Amino acid sequence: MSCILNIETSTDVCSVAISNDADCIFSLDDHSGPNHAVKLGEFVDEALSFIDNHAIPLDYVSVSSGPGSYTGLRIGVSMAKGICYGRSVKLIGIPTLEILCVPVLLQEKVVEENALLVPMLDARRMEVYAQVFDRALRTVRPLQADIVDENTYKEYLDKGPVYFFGNGAAKCMEVINHPNAHLIENVEPLAKYMYPLAEKHIAMNQFEDVAYFVPNYLKDFVAKQPKKLL
Repeated sequence: MSCILNIETSTDVCSVAISNDADCIFSLDDHSGPNHAVKLGEFVDEALSFIDNHAIPLDYVSVSSGPGSYTGLRIGVSMAKGICYGRSVKLIGIPTLEILCVPVLLQEKVVEENALLVPMLDARRMEVYAQVFDRALRTVRPLQADIVDENTYKEYLDKGPVYFFGNGAAKCMEVINHPNAHLIENVEPLAKYMYPLAEKHIAMNQFEDVAYFVPNYLKDFVAKQPKKLL
């Protein structure tokens, strides 16, 4: 197994966690607003001190790769790269929407086997950035910008239960009127949920080039969308 320092800064929440032997052994979260420039350095210092004081060798750094806030992702990725260079460890990029799915999948009594998961990040008005997954986190529909109305996810809702969550989900439930639509509240992308995904990347030998890795900034994602979505 491996010791992984996990960094999540894609939204207003700033969080850091350490996992070792597939178990979370250290976690810090700040929910007071976009304070990443101040909080992340403090959290990382505490995390690295914890690792060093317990004589645990750091093997990898995982960081949220977006989509998300330009400033938040930039700060998180810059910090992750610095640690990778300084400690000569490998970098793992974890998509934000996959991170959102982890706490939902841990609620096994809530989500049926045939359910689909739709994590959402809020955008302006009735727009969200969303992806559709099955319970195995296989992509059913790739990430895209959605202007949400009652028909946006109808093709999936007509087939079975669909769970919506993330900071863009609540407003969508106001217009999605379908018996198979379910809202899970208070789901946030946090570092303590990253390590199962990071372990999967390690098993598959999927690492980022520290020098050239760039996260999926929302501003860049928006620029690639058809004009009707902007």
